[in-house]
Amino acid sequence: MKFAVDKHEKYVLVKLNESKINSLITPQLKSELILINAEGQRNIVLDLSQVKFADSSGLSSLLVGHRLCKNAEGSFIMVGLNDAVARLITISQLDTVLTIVPTVEEAIDLIFMEEIEKELKKEAK
Repeated sequence: MKFAVDKHEKYVLVKLNESKINSLITPQLKSELILINAEGQRNIVLDLSQVKFADSSGLSSLLVGHRLCKNAEGSFIMVGLNDAVARLITISQLDTVLTIVPTVEEAIDLIFMEEIEKELKKEAK
């Protein structure tokens, strides 16, 4: 699996440099997401701008990322979805579960806003 990991203070950006998320890629993607989460990162931005195709195993890896971040009280945000992948997510009714934004910059903004909200809630208690 070809990918790049860019670690920041509040989030990790994972850019998948593959054209497909299928049963050949999924095990490696899941293990990478689990590893990132195990390192204490709770916010993951997954850049899928190179991905042209996803199947059900690909969707399951996206759900793993979502669950890991949610359990860590973080965010799993996908960016750069092409029409075919976005359609598959919509047909699967996962568009109501997964967080999808158009660009990496918007994902980063969303993470920082959510982090500020969490801090404010802690202070209010």
